[in-house]
Amino acid sequence: MADAGLPTVEEAMALGLTRGEYELVCEKLDRPPNQVELAMFSLLWSEHCAYKHSKKLLMTLPTEGEFVVMGPGENAGAVDVGDGLVCAFKVESHNHPSAVEPFQGAATGVGGILRDIFAIGARPIAVLDSLRFGDPGTSERSRFLLDGAVSGIGHYGNSIGVPTVGGEVYFEEPYEQNCLVNAMALGLGEREKLVRSAAAGIGNILVLYGASTGRDGIGGASVLASAELGELSEDKRPTVQVGDPFEESKLLECSLELLEAGLIVALQDLGAAGLTSSASEMASKGEVGIDIDVAKVPLREADMEPFEIMVSESQERMLCVVEPGKLDTVIALTDKWEVHGTAIGTVTDTGQMRIFRGEELVGEMPVVALVDDCPLYDLDPAPPAAPIYPPPTATLDPAADLRQALLALIASPNIASRRPLFEQYDSIVQSRTVRRPEESDAAVLQLPGGRGLAVSIDGNGRKVAADPYRGTIGVVLECASNLACAGAQPLGTTNNLNFGNPEKPHIAWQLTEAVRGLGEACRALEAPIVGGNVSLYNEGASGPIYPTPVIGMVGRLPDVTRAGRLGFAREGDAIALVGRFSPALPASELARLRGEALPDGLPDVDIAAVRATQEAVRDAVREGALSSAHDIAEGGLLVAIAESCLAGDVGATLDLGACEDAWSALFGEAPGGFVVSGDPSAIARLAEHTDVDVIGAVGGDRLHVRAGDGEANATLAELREAHRALARLFP
Repeated sequence: MADAGLPTVEEAMALGLTRGEYELVCEKLDRPPNQVELAMFSLLWSEHCAYKHSKKLLMTLPTEGEFVVMGPGENAGAVDVGDGLVCAFKVESHNHPSAVEPFQGAATGVGGILRDIFAIGARPIAVLDSLRFGDPGTSERSRFLLDGAVSGIGHYGNSIGVPTVGGEVYFEEPYEQNCLVNAMALGLGEREKLVRSAAAGIGNILVLYGASTGRDGIGGASVLASAELGELSEDKRPTVQVGDPFEESKLLECSLELLEAGLIVALQDLGAAGLTSSASEMASKGEVGIDIDVAKVPLREADMEPFEIMVSESQERMLCVVEPGKLDTVIALTDKWEVHGTAIGTVTDTGQMRIFRGEELVGEMPVVALVDDCPLYDLDPAPPAAPIYPPPTATLDPAADLRQALLALIASPNIASRRPLFEQYDSIVQSRTVRRPEESDAAVLQLPGGRGLAVSIDGNGRKVAADPYRGTIGVVLECASNLACAGAQPLGTTNNLNFGNPEKPHIAWQLTEAVRGLGEACRALEAPIVGGNVSLYNEGASGPIYPTPVIGMVGRLPDVTRAGRLGFAREGDAIALVGRFSPALPASELARLRGEALPDGLPDVDIAAVRATQEAVRDAVREGALSSAHDIAEGGLLVAIAESCLAGDVGATLDLGACEDAWSALFGEAPGGFVVSGDPSAIARLAEHTDVDVIGAVGGDRLHVRAGDGEANATLAELREAHRALARLFP
C-alpha cells in the first residue's frame, strides 16, 4: 500500500477520534492509518458502534434466564414462547438522524430494527415506537419533527406490511431540540432454525445482497449519534439514510428463504457504519479474517472511493457467508427476489480485515484491533451540584379544583388520546393483533394454538430525571404491570438508554444510576435483558434531554381469548384499587401542569411487593375473573379510572372515604397500583392474594368521585372532549 497522502491527526479528530485514540490506532497498526483505515477505525470506535462509555455498565445487567434463547451480542435477542417457537425482539434509536430529517430518520429506524429481526431468522410480526418531542402546540419545530417522524414510521411499517401495534409518545420541554425516536420490533421464528452472525469456514464467500450502495448516509448513524447536535455544524452533518420499504420487503423474503433452505452459514444486516461494521463484527465473532473487494460492490454512484463504499449506510442491504458449493444457488435465489446478490469477498485465516480495489490492497487492519481493542472508558459520575432542568412552564391555574385538574390532565398532551397518531399506522395487518392501542395496557398478538404474546414499551424521563435509580425501577415495573393487565408473564426485556453527554459527570451519574436500577428491577422480576441499544450525546445548546431509559418487555399468556382489557365493561361491577399504592405528587403529571420543579429524589420502591401484586392481577385476568384491569400511571388514580370509563363508554361512582390529602390520593403517582373491575365475588377472591380496596361501582353516564372533603364530577361527554385534545392539533 502506498503511504502518500496519509490523513493527519487533525483529520482523525474531525472524524471523531481523540488524539489518544488516533495514537492507539497507529500503535495497533504499527504505522499511521491511510484514508480507508482511518474511516473504518473512526466509525467502529465511535460511541454508537463501540459503546465505549457504556459497555462496562452494560456488562452488569442480567442476561440469562429460563426463557432466554439468544441474548446480547446478536442482531436481536430471542425468548422461548413454546411449541418450538421463539420471539425475537429488540429496540433501537434513530434520534439524531430524526432530529435532522424526521421522516427518513424515523422510517429508516423502523427499517433497521426490522432487519435485526429477520437477520436471526425470525419473521417480523409487529413494531412499537417510543417518541419524545417538545410541545407541538406551541413549537413549530416540535410539530415539524412530530409530523415527520409519525409519517415516516407509518410509511415504512404500512408499506412493508408489519403492524405497528403500540407505543408511547410524550411531550416535554427538554426534548425540544433533541427529539427521541426509538423503534422496537418483534418476530417469530423456529428455535432450531435461528442463525447467528459469526463468520465461519475458511474459504467461504461473502455475498452482499439488497439495494446498491450510494453516498446516502455516509457516517450517518455512527457520526450523528456520537456527538451533541450542537457540535455538528451544517457542513459537517452527514446525509441521513434514505429508506425503501418495498426493497426491504424483497430482502426479508429472500433472507428467510435462504435460511429455510439452509444455504447460508451466517447473516448480518448493514446498519450503522455499513460494510465496515457488518463484516468486521462477523469476523470478530467468528475469530477469522475477511477480504473484501470494493470493486465488486454494486454501486449507485460510479465514482465512489473505497472508504465511501466501506462506510456507506445505504439501507436495505444484507451480508451473508456462503459455502462455495452453494454460491450459485444463493445467487439464483437473490436473482429470483431481485435483490442482486454479489460475491464481494472471502473468509480467511489471517485475522485481518483486508480491503482491496481489484488487485490493489487499499486497507489492512487486524480484526481484533478494529473491533475488540477499542478503548473502553470509566465514567466519572457525580450528582449534579445544582438542578439541571428548569421547572416546566405552568399551564394549570393554581386555584383549580379537583374537577378542573381532572379535565386538564385528561387533555394534557402526555395523557390525551393518541388516536390521531396511531391511526396513521396499520395495526391489524397480518391478522395477529388481538388488542390494539387504547384497548389494553399492552399490545396482544395471537400465537399458534390459541396462545398469546403481549408486549409493552415504556419510559418516563421526568421521573428518571428526578431520581435515575428509582425512576428507572419504576419504568421497568410499569412495563411489567402493563403485561400483567393483559394476563402475560414476562419472558425478557430489551432497552434503549437515551442520555446526554456521558463525559460530563452529572450525565455519567444519571446513566450509572439508571443502569443500576434497570439491573435490579430485571433481576427481581426474572425478566433478563436480551439486547438493546445505547444512545448518548442527546443534548444541544439548551442542555441535555431528560435521561430516558426506554424499556420493552415481552410476555406470554396461555389463552389469548382471555387477554385483559382496560375499559370498564359491565354496569354494576365493583371497582377496586389493587396493590400497596402510595401515591405522591412530586414529579407527577399534575406537578408538571402546575410548573413545579423536579424533586431531589423519589420514594423507595418495594419491588417484591409490586411483583406479587402483578402476579395476582395477571392470574385473575387469566382466569377470566376480571372485567377490566388497568395500571395506574401518569395522572394517578382518577385519570386511570377516567381512561377505563372512556374505553368502556360507561361511567363510574367512587368514594375513597376519609382522605387526608385528596389531591395526592387522586392524582399522585407511584409504581404498583391497579384499577380493576369485576363481580364483587371475583374482587373478594383477588383480595386473598394482594391488597384490595373496593372504592366504587361501574355505571351511569358520568364519573363522580368523593375523597374526604373533596369532590369531582364530569360527564363522559366532557371527559371525551378533553381527551381529544391532540386531535385538535390534527384537523
